Amino acid sequence: MAKRKKKPKKFTKAMKKKLLVVFMLVVLMLIVLVVRLFYIRYTKGDEYEKRVLSQQGYESQTIPYQRGDILDSQGTILATSVDVYNVILDCKLINEDEKYIEPTISALVQCFPDVTEEEVRVALTEKADSRYFVLRKKLPYEEIQGFEQMQNEVYTEGKNKGDKVNPNIQGVWFEKEYVREYPYNSLACKVLGFTTSGNVGIGGIEDYYNDTLNGINGRQYGYLNTDNNFEKTIKEPVNGQSLVTTIDMNIQTIVEQKIAAFNAAHANEATEGPGSQNTAVIVMNPQNGEILAMADSKGYDLNNAWDLSAYYTPEEIAAMDEQTTLDNLNGIWQNFCTTYTYEPGSTAKPFTVATGLETGKLTGDETYFCDGYQEVGGHTIKCVAHSHGGHGVETVEKAIMNSCNDALMQMADAIGKEEFSKYQKIFNFGLKTGIDLPGEARTDSLVKSAEEMGSADLATYSFGQNFNVTMIQLASGFSSIINGGNYYQPHLVKKIVDDNGNTVQTIEPVLLKQTISKQTSDTVKGYLYNTVSSGTAKSAKVEGYSMGGKTGTAEKYPRRNGKYLVSFIGFAPVEDPQVLVYVVINEPNVENQAQSSLATNLAKDIFTELFPYMNIYKDEEDPQAQENVQSQAQAAQMTPEEQSSAQEDYTENIFN
Repeated sequence: MAKRKKKPKKFTKAMKKKLLVVFMLVVLMLIVLVVRLFYIRYTKGDEYEKRVLSQQGYESQTIPYQRGDILDSQGTILATSVDVYNVILDCKLINEDEKYIEPTISALVQCFPDVTEEEVRVALTEKADSRYFVLRKKLPYEEIQGFEQMQNEVYTEGKNKGDKVNPNIQGVWFEKEYVREYPYNSLACKVLGFTTSGNVGIGGIEDYYNDTLNGINGRQYGYLNTDNNFEKTIKEPVNGQSLVTTIDMNIQTIVEQKIAAFNAAHANEATEGPGSQNTAVIVMNPQNGEILAMADSKGYDLNNAWDLSAYYTPEEIAAMDEQTTLDNLNGIWQNFCTTYTYEPGSTAKPFTVATGLETGKLTGDETYFCDGYQEVGGHTIKCVAHSHGGHGVETVEKAIMNSCNDALMQMADAIGKEEFSKYQKIFNFGLKTGIDLPGEARTDSLVKSAEEMGSADLATYSFGQNFNVTMIQLASGFSSIINGGNYYQPHLVKKIVDDNGNTVQTIEPVLLKQTISKQTSDTVKGYLYNTVSSGTAKSAKVEGYSMGGKTGTAEKYPRRNGKYLVSFIGFAPVEDPQVLVYVVINEPNVENQAQSSLATNLAKDIFTELFPYMNIYKDEEDPQAQENVQSQAQAAQMTPEEQSSAQEDYTENIFN
């Protein structure tokens, strides 16, 4: 009997339901997966992209920008960034084929004398899978040039023409970066400042204009396209902008050389001490606030700014902890001209006289009797001529010429506290100048207001004691006294240019305010001219040039300890001042520190070299030259008519 065939099972409703459930679950899982992918893309995409880029080794490289240059007013480069190269090994690539190893090692050892064969083999063994191993850092192009030539050399003729001569040198490439370089080492170090890692400016223009000088890094991306071919996408870097400063390298050099000569001449051989605690000079154009030179005696090499060996012995340096080292470095890096505050002494007297004339409290025709001291607020305040019984009768002009404290105190009393304090602020004492340098000192707490000022304060303020200034404050205010009353913001940068030399921005002089009238300015200039011609500042005189100026001798706290800060501020020519020189010597290394002649002599040395360089010509007769003419006339037994003719020839030469 034949077997009956089994009927196929029917696709029941229950089975259909199960299949539908499975299908729905699969669809749901796909939907969840898609949603999850979109979620990751939009919330974690950047993070994963960075991870992928970081795993690409040298195939994704940063292309560094070049920091902008700093130039002097004549276009001389004072700070620049030069390219250097890191030697990078792709150990994984070199190890991919044994035929690459020996030729590559041989080429490295041959082209880089300080690289050893053992060093490279260790790297290839211990870092076998590394795509980025730094073999050497910051080599100049001259040192890598030989390897590049060997690596890229090709046959120029024959059947192999165009092929590489050394095809098995593989896995070595050069990473470009920049290092900051200062061609003149310590020149203008307090003005320029320097940079540390990451192109961060420290001090000076490097710090103040850090964002302007810095650029934006570029990047080179490497990837495999759909055909598995390696391609590159390059985003070019944006270089920083360069700065053209008001500094004149030649004037800066003159100033620094004269400071060094002063220090050498007054150094204490027994203690190996310097010529002063600090000697500083500002040279500026009083007509627009441009700083032509700025320096102090604590210089340092900008290319090795962390070196203390010029000021401390190796034993002293070794004994310093980290904080002490940093404090000592900051003491060297600080710019005395902008960060140090001090009592100005008699260089403040022209401000007192200008205030009196401008307010109408003085006419210039007053006379004062100096008996050597004044009794003020229960204090006996002495004049510089106290030991000689005083100056006697003084006019306003002679009070400046003789630097008479007694007469100045009487003038201040006539002016009154309110007007005196008002004009101190007009001249910017107690306020920042806004110079484009970091770290300008605040002096607001070191200058009393009219409400805080007692009669003794007013008296001593009149001749520059008991209130503090910075060098840049006094130089800027003094410029307004001699230029007709215009107070310009002092500045060091006059132009910003791009890396092709195109001007991006011209920084015009900023006139902040009018301090005094031209009439007052002309009157005070006349007083200052006579102060240099025949007063206390005559040792600053360069014969043949009309010059004005004022000395200062400030006794430091604590009083009567023999410590002084001496100074001189002068300008030329008197009729139309083109240059101002301000010299400050803090605690000169001499037995008697209260000698303003130390400052006037240094200023004279500077002026003597500045005048011919700046094309400032003689504008008055030279008494010594006239004596020479007369002596020559007598020696040659000239007739009076011949002598007169010779004198006329001399005078004509002076003014032509």
